[in-house]
Amino acid sequence: MRDMINAAAFKECILCAYAALQANIQTINDLNVFPVPDGDTGTNMGLTMEKAAAELRKNDFPTITATADCVASALLRGARGNSGVILSLLFRGISKKLKGLHEADPKSFAAAMQEGVNAAYKAVMKPAEGTILTVSRLATEAAVRAAESDAGMEATMEAAIAAGDEALADTINLNPVLKKAGVVDAGGMGYMVILKAMLSSLRGEVFAPRDQMRIEEVVQESGRVFEKDGVQDVITFAFDTVYIVRKNDPDVDLTPLRSYLDSIGDSLVISEDDEIFKVHVHTDTPGTALTESQKYGTLELAKIENMVIQAEQQKAGVAVISTDDLDKVEQELEEPEFAAPEKQFGAVVVAAGAGMQNLFRELGADRVVTGGQTMNPSTDDILREINRTPAETVFVLPNNKNIIMAAEQSAELCRDKRVIVIPTKTVPQGISALLNFNIDENEEPIVEAMKDAAARVHTAMVTYAARDSDFDGHDIHAGEYLALLDGALLGSYKSEDALLEELSGAFCQYSPEFITVYYGEGVDEASADGVAAVLTGSFPQAELSVVNGGQPVYYYMISVE
Repeated sequence: MRDMINAAAFKECILCAYAALQANIQTINDLNVFPVPDGDTGTNMGLTMEKAAAELRKNDFPTITATADCVASALLRGARGNSGVILSLLFRGISKKLKGLHEADPKSFAAAMQEGVNAAYKAVMKPAEGTILTVSRLATEAAVRAAESDAGMEATMEAAIAAGDEALADTINLNPVLKKAGVVDAGGMGYMVILKAMLSSLRGEVFAPRDQMRIEEVVQESGRVFEKDGVQDVITFAFDTVYIVRKNDPDVDLTPLRSYLDSIGDSLVISEDDEIFKVHVHTDTPGTALTESQKYGTLELAKIENMVIQAEQQKAGVAVISTDDLDKVEQELEEPEFAAPEKQFGAVVVAAGAGMQNLFRELGADRVVTGGQTMNPSTDDILREINRTPAETVFVLPNNKNIIMAAEQSAELCRDKRVIVIPTKTVPQGISALLNFNIDENEEPIVEAMKDAAARVHTAMVTYAARDSDFDGHDIHAGEYLALLDGALLGSYKSEDALLEELSGAFCQYSPEFITVYYGEGVDEASADGVAAVLTGSFPQAELSVVNGGQPVYYYMISVE
C-alpha cells in the first residue's frame, strides 16, 4: 500500500490519466446531448491533457512540486473549451497547495485536491451543479475525510472515486436535460476517468504507454497489438507524422485538408496562424498526407516515425530510434512571437471561415485566432495572438460561449500587455462589437460601447442535427435542419422553408432594423439570396445584407438588430 506520492509517481499518474482519456474520448463525447455539432467535452479534455503529457515526457522531476507545476502550467496553456479550462484550474489548485513539498502524504494531496476545487468554483461566474464541478467537489470532500481518518494514499483515492461515481450518477437528477436524455455529465465522466487511471497507476495496474500508443484495456479497435510490461498497446496506423507547412495564402481554408487527413488516419490535430500550419496525424500513408498538404503551401519540416518498428524495438529491449533533433527544431519554430506596442489599443478575435476572418480584419482586428464551435482554440493559441498584437491593451473577442473561459485564462497568463475580454458569445456579436471599437476613446467608454453593441445583437444559427435526440420537447433526427436563436433550440425541420418560416416568426419580437445573413461553406450565393428574399418579405422595413462568411458547421448565421 502506498502512503506517499513522489514526483515520479505523480508523473506516471498523469501520463496514465492522459492515455485513459484518449481511449475514452468518444465515450465521453457521446454523452453530449445537445444535438448541434460542437466542440465535444471528451475532445477538449483530451487535447488539454495532451499538452501536459507532452511536457512531462521531456523531463524527470526532483520533487512533486516541480511535477505539479509542470502539469498545471501545461494544462493552463493547453486548455480548450470550458471543460478543459475547469480541468486546468483543478490541477492549478493542486500545484499551488503542493508548493515546497518533495513528496505528498494523503492529507497533503487531499488538501491540494480541495484547493483545486476552490479554484475552479471561483473561476466560474455561475457554478452549475450536476457538472464536473459537482463531481470533483464531492469526490474531493470524500478524499479529505478519508485522509483525515489516516487512510493511505490508495484508500484516499478509493474514497474519492466511490464518492465521485455516486456524484456522477446523480448528475442525471441534478440536470433536467441530462435526466431527459438518460445520461450523466460528460465533464464529470472525464474527471472520473482521470481519477481512476491515477489510482490504477498508483497500484501498479497500468503503466503509461508511449505517446503513440493506447492501452488495450480501454481501446476497442482493430490494429497492431504489442505487449509491454504485461499491458497490451494498440497501433491502428503505423506512422506518427508531424510536419510544418508555410502557407501560400494566409487566408487559405484548411477544412478540405482536415477532411482528407481524417479519412486516411486518426489522432489528427491541425494548428495554424497566418503564416504556417502544423499537422499531427497517425496514418499508414504519410507520403500522401504530405503531398496533399503541399497544395496549401511549402513544406518546411517533417517528422515521421514508424510506431510499429519502435514498439518492436522496445519489446526487444533495443533503444528506440527517434527524431529528437527535429523535436528541438519544432520547439524553436513554435516559440511565440512578441510585438512591441505601437499603439494603445488592439483587437484579437476568434473566427472560422475565410470570409469571416477577412471581414474581421477589414473591420480592424489585428489578429485572428482560427477556431469556433467544433474547434475550440487553446488558451495558448489565444495568448500567442495577443502577444503578436502591437498594442499596449488588447481586446479579445472569443465569439463563442465555450471559448470565453479560455480567453479569460489567456488574459491572466499575459504578462506584458493589458488584456480585456469582451464576452461575445457569437460571431455576429463580435462583428457588432468590433464595429463599435473606437480607438480614439478611453478604455472605459470602449468597453461599454462594445458590450452594449454585442448585447443588441440577436443571433440565429442554422445547422444540422449531429445526432438523434429528444431535446427540450423536440424529436430530432440526425441530418435534419436545426435552428437556434441566442443559443436556444427553436426546433428541428425537414425542410429549409419550414425553418425560415419559424425563424421569421421568432424575429418579429425584435422589430428588426438590420438583418445580416452570413452564409457558410458549401452554401452558394444564390441559396443565400433566397434566404434573404424570404426575410425581406417578412421584414420589408429592415436593411438586409448578405455576406459570404465561409464558416464551417453553420449553413447560415443570421444577425438581427
